[in-house]
Amino acid sequence: MNQQQNIDFVLRTVEQRDIRFVRLWFVDVLGRLKSFAISPEDLEVAFEEGVGFDGSAIEGFATPEEADMLAFPDPSTFQVLPWRPSDNGVARVFCDICTPDRKLFAGDPRECLRAMFYRAEEAGFIMNVGAELEYYYFKNDQVPEPLDNVGYFDLSESDSARDLRRNTVLTLEKMSVPVEYTFHSAGPSQHGISLRHAEALTMSDAITTAKHIIRLEAFEAGCHAAFMPKPLSKAPSSAMFLHQSLFDREGNNVFYGDDDPVYHLSDTAKHYMAGILAHAREISAITNPTVNSYKRLTTGEGTTPEYAMWGLRNRSAMIRIPIYKPGKQLSTRIELRSPDPMANPYLVNAVTLAAGLDGIERKLELPAETTAAALRMSERELEQAGYTQLPRNLEEALDIFEDSQFMKDVLGEHIHSFFLTKKRLEWKKYASCVSQWEVDRYLSNS
Repeated sequence: MNQQQNIDFVLRTVEQRDIRFVRLWFVDVLGRLKSFAISPEDLEVAFEEGVGFDGSAIEGFATPEEADMLAFPDPSTFQVLPWRPSDNGVARVFCDICTPDRKLFAGDPRECLRAMFYRAEEAGFIMNVGAELEYYYFKNDQVPEPLDNVGYFDLSESDSARDLRRNTVLTLEKMSVPVEYTFHSAGPSQHGISLRHAEALTMSDAITTAKHIIRLEAFEAGCHAAFMPKPLSKAPSSAMFLHQSLFDREGNNVFYGDDDPVYHLSDTAKHYMAGILAHAREISAITNPTVNSYKRLTTGEGTTPEYAMWGLRNRSAMIRIPIYKPGKQLSTRIELRSPDPMANPYLVNAVTLAAGLDGIERKLELPAETTAAALRMSERELEQAGYTQLPRNLEEALDIFEDSQFMKDVLGEHIHSFFLTKKRLEWKKYASCVSQWEVDRYLSNS
């Protein structure tokens, strides 16, 4: 459907489903979900003229002197909220943020990703992304106390959250967020959910929606869902694995390579991977944006990336090549393993796509696959062998981020400057705290 057809469909649905409140959703620079509601009578005008709101109330959006902003609903994202009553119902729609002169706002993360998506489209590529989110359920948000001690993929009567996972999936599917599978992950009361692939902007909306619903369903069940990368020092960390691939306009997966019998990767895929590895340190502040993020990356768990490397079966690599269905064109993809659930998915997809496109444009050579022998090397030996270490803490990541012209160009001055300032303050305030949970539970997206 085109834009007008989408709008017509939304307006009909609002009338037929007795929708009395339409929630306008958008995210700030840090990826935190924001919302305000309008009446259905104002929705048609909102599509045409936008809805004014005070941008200075949103961190990183505007100063008090430049407070007026407009939210334009994106009709393709309209969904009725299934957890609200069917009478006098409630719907949501993601919005594009504009300035009063209707120019797209430079601080809107959705627009940052859309701009990069268009750049890829001009080069003949469409980015598809699948996501796997890990998170913990705790008894409350005051103390990180797990609900069970069940392990990875265990089918056990003591899996206290099996009904909670089921209700979460059913709600997500009612919101048109297709779930591939859910499971109990490796840690006590740790869980995972895999979202079926979609184009990059739709998937970023889906991740944002999924995190909100996971929290909401947990709250309704009397517990707390935590997306901290490392909430428990002696338990496995949580990641946001992103499965990325590029398709051409005819629907062919350009990552698939007929002439590569081992990896089934095309030259385009290898250049894309090389671009991400080349910019690995620069993008770390975006993919791993909190103090706690680096508790995960420096654990030595064996499944978390500490170096910019890639491998076929290597789950400690930054980029892994899944081989669940070897040789199948549509399934050929890369798995980016460094991002964590605290990251803003719009910005993560934007910067990794930009890095990959840079690798394609410059035809960067992919380094050799990391072998099992390399995993047994010491830090000094890895450095001597030429492996690039990822930042060890948020301060180091921000220093690299600040000096990166590449990141300034991709994100724009507004997002780059605010993100850097905000995260510098976070580092100074929280870096030396003894109890990381006491710190991060107060951060609104933990």
